[in-house]
Parts: sequence; C-alpha cells; structure tokens
Amino acid sequence: MSLEPDLLLDRRRLKRKLGFWRAALLLGLLLAVGLFLARTDGLDGPGFGGAHVLRLNLAGTITEDRRLLEALDRATRERRMRALIVAVDSPGGSVAGGEAFHTAIARVRAAGIPVVAVLRGTAASAGYMVALPAERIFARESTVTGSIGVLLQSFDLSELLRSLGIRPETITTGALKDQPSLFRPLTEEGRAALQAVIEDMQSQFVARVVEARDMPEARVRALADGRVLTGRQALEAGLLDAIGGEIEARAWLAETHGVPASLRLRELEGRSAAERALGAVADAFWAGAARLLREEGLWPGLPPAR
Repeated sequence: MSLEPDLLLDRRRLKRKLGFWRAALLLGLLLAVGLFLARTDGLDGPGFGGAHVLRLNLAGTITEDRRLLEALDRATRERRMRALIVAVDSPGGSVAGGEAFHTAIARVRAAGIPVVAVLRGTAASAGYMVALPAERIFARESTVTGSIGVLLQSFDLSELLRSLGIRPETITTGALKDQPSLFRPLTEEGRAALQAVIEDMQSQFVARVVEARDMPEARVRALADGRVLTGRQALEAGLLDAIGGEIEARAWLAETHGVPASLRLRELEGRSAAERALGAVADAFWAGAARLLREEGLWPGLPPAR
C-alpha cells in the first residue's frame, strides 16, 4: 500500500499551518506599526498629526458619549485642527446628550477654531441642538430638521395587570417618587411636577436657539412647538444659514477663514489609533484562525468558506 497520498495530505496541512503563522507574524508587524503611529501622532507632519480639518459625525440617537467628547476636547487642545465640521444625521436623542455635545462644540469655537455644521438627511431635536454652536449651518433643501421641543413618555399598564389578576404594591418616600409609574395612572400632582421639568428643559433649548441664531425669543417659541421643517423651510425661518453640504461648507471655510478646501480631512474617533489598530489586527487574526480550524476539520459547526 502506497503512503504517497498520506504524505501529500500531511504536507498540505503543514503548508496551511505555516501559512497561518506567517500571516500571524505579518499581522503582528502591522500591529507594531499601528502602535508606532499612535505614539507619533503628536508629530506635526504629513501622515501623522499635521494640520487638518476634523469631522465630528453624530449619527443615530445622540447620547452623552464620554469617549467621543474627550477626544473632541483633546483635539481642541492639541491645536492641529484648523476647522471642525459637525456632520449630523440624527432624529434626536437625550436632552443631556445634546447639551453635552453642544457645550463641547461651543468650547471648540471659543478656542478660536472655525466650526460649521452640515445637516444631512435628518437633524431634529437634539440633532439640531448640537449644530447651534456652529458659525454657519448648512442643510439640504429636503433635510428634516427643527423639532425644537422635549418629550417624556410613559405607559399605564394598570388595567392590563388588573385583568390578569396582578396587583402591584409600591412603597415610596413621597407621593411623586413613582411618577410616572407603569402600575398606576399619572396623578394630577405628578403630571404638574413632570410638566414643570419638561417646561424647564424646553426653556433651556429655546434659550440656546435664541442665542445662537440671534432671534427674538417670541419668534423662537412660535417655532418651538415640536414641528419639523424641511431645510428650505428652516432657512426661511432663520434656523440655518445656507443650503448645501460638505463641499459648500469646505468652500465657505476657505473663503471666510482661509482653510484650504484641499486640506486633509480627519474623522474624530472615540478610540485611540492604538485601539483601532489592535481591533483590526485581532479581527484579521481570528478570521485566519477560524479558516485554519475549518480547513482542518477541528470546528465542524463552522460553515465552509465561500
């Protein structure tokens, strides 16, 4: 009986393993390069941390993203950012999240760095609030924006629970501690207390619009009934400055602040360069390991490679 087929099979397995470890070595070298770049990010030179325009992307629900806020403050202190573009595509978020980014972006402008906002498909409620510190706000004609208002929702499941024979018991230190509650209707006292909270948040929002857009409070309050506007309507109402996108924003920065439209653009990342490099290497490493296990038949449940 010939052993040649078995020898060929063993050689193929050995080549696969050697290929895997060569790939692992290469990925390790890439990781080392990524760590080196992270350490040299303070260099003021091309390809490292030289002059640039920074883009802050705020998409989806806006919350108080601590790492992103810290990265923005760090970029402001390092003074290599020549301008900030706040790109918004968000239906809104928490009041505190909108306030946190509003304050952080206002600090960028207070540091003497030009700030422009570009409203994309949607920039409503907190999505509009974060654009207010910008020196100029751009939007598409069809952008959905505005929605200056505050919302608090709850549910009353008391009737459903009663039909199921469930009677919840609540012990509180005060009549308003469980307002709103899922287990009983909102009381008049609770409704008045919550309405006062909502009204105070609304007054804060209105004040930010009044200051940023230099509009009479009465005019802002007339718009601050929660309505959404198209970009064209918002322009007519004074809630933004121009129709356009990032190209128009870059052209305005060049014309008004001398920030060349050709100056490289960097994305603001909450993760450091080292963390991003490590994540990419880890993903590639485990993809290679999974492929080896699949080919060796050591992971039967793994679907075959395509």
